[in-house]
Amino acid sequence: MNRTWVQLLTLPTMAKKLLLIRHAKSDWDTDAKSDFDRPLNKRGNKDAPKMAERLLDKHIIPQLLVSSPAVRALSTAKHFAEIFNIKKKEIQEEPAIYEASSDTLLSIVNGVENKYDFIALFGHNPGITNFAIDLCDTNVYDMPTCGLILIEFPFDDWKLVSKGTGEEKLYDFPKNEDD
Repeated sequence: MNRTWVQLLTLPTMAKKLLLIRHAKSDWDTDAKSDFDRPLNKRGNKDAPKMAERLLDKHIIPQLLVSSPAVRALSTAKHFAEIFNIKKKEIQEEPAIYEASSDTLLSIVNGVENKYDFIALFGHNPGITNFAIDLCDTNVYDMPTCGLILIEFPFDDWKLVSKGTGEEKLYDFPKNEDD
């Protein structure tokens, strides 16, 4: 076997990882002017840091947080940022995530800079659940509030991420007692 071939065999495989997170529980009993402005409720403000801590305990820390600018999603992302020691101002707000379809979410992911190998996307149902279903073979059919799913792709380019190309690595949600 020639030396170049051996070197290629020992190179680490490149992979992109996507953490999809549905916003934490929002407050329906509020004076918010619109759905977009609904804040997190008490449970949501408790669950978001708890879920971030679970990830931190497993050393699962994204390089970039991308969030819907809706108050409940951005608040969830800020809780995660605080636990991950990421500056809140570094959260990338993406207006297209709000009320996005799976195809729109895919377009957003395909546009991520390749300098990031691991991103977290904070969004809403039904889009976030449909996106997970489209990307990988998952049994998650209704992501609960503050639920998350980690999907890995065998690519080094976000543009190659497409339907059916991912592999589910982790699924968790606040009421999961397996942890």
